[in-house]
Amino acid sequence: MDWRDQGALLSVRKHGETSVIIDVFTESHGRHAGVVRGGTSRKIAPILQPGAQLDVAWRARLDEHIGSYSVEPLRSRATVLSDRTALAGLNAITSLLTFSLPEREPHPQLYHRTQAMLDLLGVNEAWPTAYLKWELALLDDLGFGLDLSACAVTGSMEDLAYVSPKTGRAVSAEAAGEWADRLLPLPPDLLGVGSGVHDNVLAGLQTTGFFLTRWLAHALGDKPLPEARARLIDRLKREAQRG
Repeated sequence: MDWRDQGALLSVRKHGETSVIIDVFTESHGRHAGVVRGGTSRKIAPILQPGAQLDVAWRARLDEHIGSYSVEPLRSRATVLSDRTALAGLNAITSLLTFSLPEREPHPQLYHRTQAMLDLLGVNEAWPTAYLKWELALLDDLGFGLDLSACAVTGSMEDLAYVSPKTGRAVSAEAAGEWADRLLPLPPDLLGVGSGVHDNVLAGLQTTGFFLTRWLAHALGDKPLPEARARLIDRLKREAQRG
């Protein structure tokens, strides 16, 4: 059994004295693990940094075996190392993918969305808004998508201001009425028309975080969301406070 693909490195953990096990999010084979022999060496270890884009060749005697990888670097995405908030964003992305993706199940649309997202980190200052939309895409791709196209009560596409925590559907400000304080915020950034202000992004992350916890994590056995996501939100809050 063998194949070759490209993908983003999600995680690395030591395996024995000189090897490591890596998790890679690939286009055709989904999130897929394998052993890299000599992965702790001075030659290979610098290549195996989370977020790095790799060309990988996987081989195993049987499909159900963990198998082994040979790897070649394509892009390091090392620009994030000089930006603590962008690095927090990268860690949130790789951690959420490791947390949520089933092994060996292709998610090509999410894969391409993730590649574009990783390439924005540390390069484009508007990346927090893109990250918010990425979380929305993650929910959608895994079967927990929100319906923000029109008000669930009136059918109107105007003045959408809230999201129902029960249904994940949009609600207009008028329709919300006295129930507004029981609904989740729907900032324009979640609708793709926002300005990228950190306060709006944080409001959106409150909403996506609710559904990541109540829907996605619940379906996975109520595991807690990765701490890396909370650390990213903390970094964004600090930047918002600095203005």
